[in-house]
Amino acid sequence: MRWENLALESDHSRADAALFGADAVVTRTFDTPEFRGITFHEIRARSILNRVPGASRMPFEWTVNPYRGCSHACVYCFARKTHSYLDLDTGIGFDSQIVVKVNAPEVLRRQLGSRRWLGDHIAMGTNVDCYQRAEGRYRLMPGIIGALRDHANPFSILTKGTLVLRDLELLKQAAAVTDVGISVSVGFVDGELWRTVEPGTPAPERRLDVVRTFGEHGIGCGVLMAPVIPFLSDSPAQLRDTVRAIAAAGATSVTPLVLHLRPGAREWFMAWLARHHPYLVRRYERLYAEGAYAPKWYQRRITRQVHDLAREYGIGPADAGMPRRIREPEPVESQHTSADPTEPVQLSLI
Repeated sequence: MRWENLALESDHSRADAALFGADAVVTRTFDTPEFRGITFHEIRARSILNRVPGASRMPFEWTVNPYRGCSHACVYCFARKTHSYLDLDTGIGFDSQIVVKVNAPEVLRRQLGSRRWLGDHIAMGTNVDCYQRAEGRYRLMPGIIGALRDHANPFSILTKGTLVLRDLELLKQAAAVTDVGISVSVGFVDGELWRTVEPGTPAPERRLDVVRTFGEHGIGCGVLMAPVIPFLSDSPAQLRDTVRAIAAAGATSVTPLVLHLRPGAREWFMAWLARHHPYLVRRYERLYAEGAYAPKWYQRRITRQVHDLAREYGIGPADAGMPRRIREPEPVESQHTSADPTEPVQLSLI
């Protein structure tokens, strides 16, 4: 593993300036059913706030990612490429070699308290899921949410994990002092497709239970309907089934996002496609011939269909990646004057 790529650089303007040094890595395995076959690399991060590249289409500028790699094992995950920076495999290595920033809550609290921090919105779950299985053991998110609450700093969370319900009371406390957004990712409700394409995630219906539970506690929860997978989850009947289930769960919004295949994810997904749906390989090669994204006409068609269904079932669309507002925040007098210019760049969600 090329940990030297993650050693702290003197030139913090580099986009890949690392968050920790190689001498701070502790590798562990746990012989329990939920962690069997997974290796954890515990590191002590030097920074946890990541600045989104200026060219990104994301409506936020800062992210926090306490983990690198993800046991959800979604075959399409765009973040797979990030593992190549460590000379780790972007396929099974991404699913089973998890980097854990064990001191993330303390570092975040320190950075939020800096006079240079402006109190900008912070997005979580935009690279890998902060409520993946590892969070059940390492419990980093309570400390992270607590720091954001104590500094009345607005934030949003996107997750496929049901473990977010563990932190419901903390999220309610944060929502009382700042703007908090919760979104759950549910691209389809087809159980057979879920078992092969998202094998490490909770079932779609369990994720929709999360949406329902937040609603019952007065916290609006949106759904990122992602990804819509061409020829596998995009028929009119499938789209209707998914939007109907999302509406029944009480989602405040639904935002469709068509599958995109960046380098790293593209190779892994196409290998999966060749095994499970070989008759679709040529169709995908044609559909994604121009790059990582499906053609605009296809994206527009899916967006229009989903938005029409959302209106039919009484829920509205939302802008991709936008946090869902829970409440109007109380006026908070910020003591911060500028963002830290030394923060590294982090890949954005889309």
